[in-house]
Amino acid sequence: MKILLPVDGSELSLVALRHAIHLVRQGLRAELVLANVQPPANLYEWMRAPDPRALSEIAEAAGQHALQTAESLLREAGLDATEVLVTGDPAHALLELIESEGCDMVVMGSHGGSALRSALQGSVSQAMVHNSPVPVTLVKPPEATETSPASLAAADDVADNVADESADA
Repeated sequence: MKILLPVDGSELSLVALRHAIHLVRQGLRAELVLANVQPPANLYEWMRAPDPRALSEIAEAAGQHALQTAESLLREAGLDATEVLVTGDPAHALLELIESEGCDMVVMGSHGGSALRSALQGSVSQAMVHNSPVPVTLVKPPEATETSPASLAAADDVADNVADESADA
């Protein structure tokens, strides 16, 4: 099984990554594909830096920065992943990556929000659920009291301990 993991640098995308790591630790045999999609340059950016090479370098640097923490989490878990950095509309680019990378599943964060906001602005996670040819697992944000990196790591440790105890039983 090959899992596409969109990473945008947000804590929520890392929560989704931790979920995928947990699945692999529980025995799911999977190849992981970390993906970062940089939006195309807007008119203001073209006016400030009309050199396409400079804009491309800036987008690549931003994408690499977004992937750094995800790479670190994978290294700590002893896992490898293919990394993909593309530019374009996030939902469309992720749908194309499913096909080009041969992914069987997507695990991603869902920023939540109201139905009205989703209807007006659209949502990458909503677009993925509606248009993906493969299953999409949305990982919700943790409770407001559990949003610190330390509490997220502690929750992951508790889940691992519970799983270890279940395996021993």
